[in-house]
Amino acid sequence: MNTEEIKITAEPQMDPNTCRFIVDRRLYDGLYSCRSKEMAQGSPLLEALFAVPGVSEVLVSGNVLTVAKTGPDDWAAMGKNVGGAIRQAIQAGGQLVAPDPAKKLPPLPGLREKIQKVFDEEINPGIGAHGGSVEIVDIQGTAVFVTMTGGCQGCASASFTLRYGVEQLIRDRVPEVTEIVDVTNHEAGENPYF
Repeated sequence: MNTEEIKITAEPQMDPNTCRFIVDRRLYDGLYSCRSKEMAQGSPLLEALFAVPGVSEVLVSGNVLTVAKTGPDDWAAMGKNVGGAIRQAIQAGGQLVAPDPAKKLPPLPGLREKIQKVFDEEINPGIGAHGGSVEIVDIQGTAVFVTMTGGCQGCASASFTLRYGVEQLIRDRVPEVTEIVDVTNHEAGENPYF
């Protein structure tokens, strides 16, 4: 059992249903979006988080967990339960996230190329006028992970641009995409347009 102090910093996001938890140690090598209790099976950290009432999704990347919630509880109350679940999983020892947590399917053939074409020809020229761009980070099955850079990183309108611009255009042009996940660290943006 690991008894050393575990430091966790909670950072509520612009979306009131999302909070980022930064832990003082690496949790997982890679990037994984867990969207259900079933997908969490076999990963002690994810199982512990989905046992917290209201947790609906967890994105784990390195030492950062981005947790989405449903329900009325605010992060001040819910964050303590999430932090407790993280500490308990770490203190138990062993691997926190299974090596292939969802036994994920490879991306559909040609999916990356189709999405990249929409970024190159339609999305990035438009947001480039504001000094920003959107890039593909990873594709897991039919979920696309993106990062927003330049003027989009840290912009107050980034969430709106992603949901009502980028996401709608991608779903319209490439209907096989089921999810678009923003993994941008918006706190690090230095030159947002707005």
